[in-house]
Amino acid sequence: MRHRLMYRLLAGLIAGVWFLCRALLILWATLAIYYSNLPWSDVRLVLAIAFAAFAVWAVWFAPGRRMSVAFVVLYLGVIAWWMSISPSNDRQWRPEVKVMPRAFIEGDRVRLTGVRDFEYRTRDDFTVRYEERELSLSHLSGIDFYVSYWSEGPVAHTFLSFIFDNAPPLSISIETRPEVGEGFAPIASLFKQFELIYVVGDERDIVGVRTNYRHETVYLYHIKTSPEAARRLLLIYLMRINELADRPEFYHLLSNSCTINIIRYANAAGRVGNYDIRHLLNGFIDGYLYDSGRIDTSLPYEELRRRSLINEAAQAADDAPDFSERIRASLPLRVH
Repeated sequence: MRHRLMYRLLAGLIAGVWFLCRALLILWATLAIYYSNLPWSDVRLVLAIAFAAFAVWAVWFAPGRRMSVAFVVLYLGVIAWWMSISPSNDRQWRPEVKVMPRAFIEGDRVRLTGVRDFEYRTRDDFTVRYEERELSLSHLSGIDFYVSYWSEGPVAHTFLSFIFDNAPPLSISIETRPEVGEGFAPIASLFKQFELIYVVGDERDIVGVRTNYRHETVYLYHIKTSPEAARRLLLIYLMRINELADRPEFYHLLSNSCTINIIRYANAAGRVGNYDIRHLLNGFIDGYLYDSGRIDTSLPYEELRRRSLINEAAQAADDAPDFSERIRASLPLRVH
């Protein structure tokens, strides 16, 4: 009797897992059709609904092998269509992401083009300004880590600023590259809807637009690192910036996004550490940085976090020339 009960439980578990797998496969293909490269949203919606209806009927209700074979052939067709969709650098981009940066490295000297330094009046009203910037790797002294929330919770945007002892900080933000009329959508970002861009810019732009005009909640943390490790990480970023300028890629929320790539490049630069779920649920990433000792732990976490909130200082600084110094005034001293 006991063995029979265990068998039934196991059989039920296997049946449930098999049902879930088929349901997820159908859901993925339905969304892939809806978020495909067809330019007509109504047609995409009709095709997605038709596929889902046929798939459910063929998998669970239609008798015989013929419908199963038809479903498999159709599914393989969707996969082939999906794989044929390729990224591009030639679209009608929004002005914030219109210019792809590029880096030219000659020994210690780095020349960056496409460095963003917009002058904002509102979040959608600004003067477009891109510039060139020259940097010396030997003057790179540290890294700062930003966590920016649309609303505080498990999901945030993260980006880095590279700190120089003879030049203003350089911010690099890994983002989607939306076209005119597009905005970020988490589900769409899983289905080749956005290309990837590394926005390189001045902190008065990259940070200030978030604190002062988008009214996001922004925290700033000094990362404990050596100048040598910071330089290795910057060089990895610069390599990726040039790769994207030559060969576009799609942004993907789970595999090719801000925090995932920051951790990936930190690993390549010498970081030692295991995967943590907070790499994905990046709204909690500052807790991870604290627990792993990568930011200052001389203060209790809540006190450090309170002092790391920079919105008030950023709003007071606005577009002042010393913006970067003023937003760091309340932070603990940098520790290597």
